[in-house]
Amino acid sequence: MASVKEHYDEVLSDVYSWMFGGFEAGIQRNIEFINKHKLAPRGSGIAVDLGAGCGFQSIPLAEAGYSVTSFDIDAKLLQELRDNSEKLDIRTIEGDLIDFDNVVKSNAELIVCMTDTIVHLESKEKVTSLFAKVFKVLEPGGKFIITFRDLTHELKDLDRFLPVKSDDTIIFTCFLEYELEKVKVHDLVYKKSSGVWELFKSFYRKLRLSEDWVNAQLSQCGFEKIDSTVENGLITVIGNK
Repeated sequence: MASVKEHYDEVLSDVYSWMFGGFEAGIQRNIEFINKHKLAPRGSGIAVDLGAGCGFQSIPLAEAGYSVTSFDIDAKLLQELRDNSEKLDIRTIEGDLIDFDNVVKSNAELIVCMTDTIVHLESKEKVTSLFAKVFKVLEPGGKFIITFRDLTHELKDLDRFLPVKSDDTIIFTCFLEYELEKVKVHDLVYKKSSGVWELFKSFYRKLRLSEDWVNAQLSQCGFEKIDSTVENGLITVIGNK
């Protein structure tokens, strides 16, 4: 089994923006998210993006006026972020998001961990540890926003084969194997070059986190006014300090 970093290096980094409909589409979705939730600097103006990837959250947050620190383990995706945000107030950090508090120690107004990043952590214990660190770093009145896929409901038989996206030169299919607390995610990416198809494949594990469990853990860490919604299988949780 590949680590999360190895999986991205071997399969996902090169197709990440593409599988979300392209870079501009990913940015636009998060502009709409920011507008929907009326996110704008009202305190320190410091925002932290945990698992920033190519900047789908970081860039709209910076454009909204935040000073953003973006964490990710993937150098290629962070370079894509930098290439598209030269004039914005964004600092990129290549490293494990669980250690973000070594860089940002206090007074963050907003911390986000979106696009399924939270389920990439190794264990539920790591998740609760991250929640505690986030609460400590946030300023009073600060917000923590999480989005992740609901993997608690087990798909059966052929429903475990998911066509992610395809075009004339790339075919991306995903296959899921369910375990008690995790899901083995097998990504199969066929790429066509000079008329020849080549297969890139790898698998890694994602945590099966429920909406209720995440809300309970945030509450135990001290978060208040926890709002959560589910839309098309995507869970959005917003906790307030």
